[in-house]
Amino acid sequence: MQIRFISNSPEKPPSPLRKLAGLVVTVAVVVLVLMFSAVLLVVLAIVGTLAWAYLWWKTRELRKRMRDFTPQEMAREAQASNDGVFEGEVIRVVEPRDVK
Repeated sequence: MQIRFISNSPEKPPSPLRKLAGLVVTVAVVVLVLMFSAVLLVVLAIVGTLAWAYLWWKTRELRKRMRDFTPQEMAREAQASNDGVFEGEVIRVVEPRDVK
């Protein structure tokens, strides 16, 4: 079985000069795309580094306090926070004479 491609186009095939011009344009476009992608990668790396540095700077005091917090202080905090907790249910009975 043979496949034949029949072209109904009256156009002549491209000349070698036109093929060379197409190749040059294609290579130029590929080079431009690679350059812009490299620039975009560098910009993203710089923005990411700046965001990380900002978060690191803003959390330095919290990290220092967490490092200095001892287990004894944790136990004292837990005990102090549970002193005023009452568990259970409350039922309030309203007497008719208390209602105005």
